[in-house]
Amino acid sequence: MMTVPEFQRHKQDGKKLIVITAYDALFTRIVEQAGIEAILVGDSLGVVVQGKKDTLSVTMDQMLYHTKLVAGSAQRSLVIADMPFLSYQVSVEEAVKNAGRLLKAGAAAVKLEGGAAVLDRVEAMTRFGIPVMGHLGMTPQSVHRYGGYKVQGKQEEQAQALVADAKALEAAGAFSIVLETIPAQLAKTVTETLTVPTIGIGAGPHCDGQVLVLYDLLGLFDDFVPKFVKPYAHLKADALQALRRYQEEVEQGKFPSDSESYH
Repeated sequence: MMTVPEFQRHKQDGKKLIVITAYDALFTRIVEQAGIEAILVGDSLGVVVQGKKDTLSVTMDQMLYHTKLVAGSAQRSLVIADMPFLSYQVSVEEAVKNAGRLLKAGAAAVKLEGGAAVLDRVEAMTRFGIPVMGHLGMTPQSVHRYGGYKVQGKQEEQAQALVADAKALEAAGAFSIVLETIPAQLAKTVTETLTVPTIGIGAGPHCDGQVLVLYDLLGLFDDFVPKFVKPYAHLKADALQALRRYQEEVEQGKFPSDSESYH
C-alpha cells in the first residue's frame, strides 16, 4: 500500500506521482486496477456528482460518506480526503476534529486549501499525526473572491506570495502541495524550491506529479472543460450510444431476445 512517506520519496527518486479523484467503490477498483496509487476523494464531487455550480455546498457528512466508499474498496492506494468548505476555516479545533473524522472514515491524509491563513491548522493537524496536503493557486472554495475559475499567480506580487505560502506550508508540516491553474514557470519555481512533492492540475509539466478529476479524464463531464483537461476517453458519447441502442431495441421488440430470457 502507498504510504505518505513513500509518496514523498517519489520526489527524491525522481518518479512522477499520479493522482486521480474517485468518489465510489466501483471507480476506486478501476483506478487501482490501472495501477494508480493515490486517490483524492475530492470535493469536486459537488460539481461532477451532485451537479452543483461549485464545491461550496459540499458538507462534512457527504465527504465522510464518499471517503468511506473509496477507503473501503482501496487495497493499495493512498486515500486523501478533501476538507470541505467551513470544515477547517472556523477554528483550529474544528479543523483538527473534522480532519480526524475523515481519518476515522478511512482516509490516510486530508487536503485543505489556502496558505498563510491556514498555517495554524496545518501545524495543529500534523502535530497530532494527521498528514496534510496543501492546495495553492486557484483554490475552488475561493471562487467568488477570484470572480470565477481564473489563472492565479500571473502578476509578480501574486507569484511571490504563492512561493512564500508554499514554503510556509512545507514548514508547517504539509507533506505535499497541489498547485492549481498557475503559470507553468511559477509551478517550476515552487517545485524546485520545496523538498515536498508538488501535484499539478493546470500547472504545467514541471510538478512532481499530476492530478485530474476522473470524470474529466474519461470524457464523462463536459459542462465545464478547463484548458488543462485532456480527455483520454469519451465515455459520455459511448454511454449515449448504448442507451439509445437499448431504447431502440426495446421499442422494436429486439430486447430481451431468447438468449436473455429464462426457460
